[in-house]
Amino acid sequence: MAEEILKVEHLNKFYGDWQALHDINFELKKGEVVTLLGPSGSGKSTLIRTLNGLEPFRDGSIYFKGNKVNPSPKKWQELRQKIGMVFQSYDLFPNLTVLDNILLAPTKVQKRDREEVKKEAMALLERVDLADQANSYPRQLSGGQKQRIAIVRALAMHPELMLFDEVTASLDPEMVRGVLEIIKELSDRDHMTMIIVTHEMNFAAQIADQVLFLEDGRILEETPGKQFFEHPQTARAEEFLSSMEF
Repeated sequence: MAEEILKVEHLNKFYGDWQALHDINFELKKGEVVTLLGPSGSGKSTLIRTLNGLEPFRDGSIYFKGNKVNPSPKKWQELRQKIGMVFQSYDLFPNLTVLDNILLAPTKVQKRDREEVKKEAMALLERVDLADQANSYPRQLSGGQKQRIAIVRALAMHPELMLFDEVTASLDPEMVRGVLEIIKELSDRDHMTMIIVTHEMNFAAQIADQVLFLEDGRILEETPGKQFFEHPQTARAEEFLSSMEF
């Protein structure tokens, strides 16, 4: 039986008096890919940011590999070494080269040997066809290249769980495919455990082991990936899918 990587129980998130997430419950096993789908404003990004400690939650519990997460800033900082996250906005340091962006966290936070990390980083850059950009600066790269670098930077930390929050939303259409192919390869080749927020329905249909369909901060449907796209369980999910082009 696959190891449980993440478990969320009765999670509620508020902004002041407004409740953004309502009683969220789900589990994620090692090697599984869960996609968070739903209309804009449904709580997908809020949920994925909460799972990485970037948004505090009022009550409920998050368990990582069987251990209940202590939601203190220090504990979240430690946990982020095991949970990688890639954002829509890349978040690369503009004053550092591509290689130094990748080396920074493994050497400064994890205290790993610089030459060892550099060797790994170059292998990862080779894998995403960007080894020739190691000494470039972010301003010299396209959006698709920056996003691939952001993925490499997260992988260099040896994460046990990867979170992707709308990583193709700000990319030109011709750049989207290359980024999605890298994420798909992480699933197919590396069996990486992942949670993905996306509006790319064809991609979600290919990669999702499980779909969580959200609306108004609630999980309306939790369905195996293939089944969700062929036979959604709720009328709202069916309506959502019929409005998407894929």
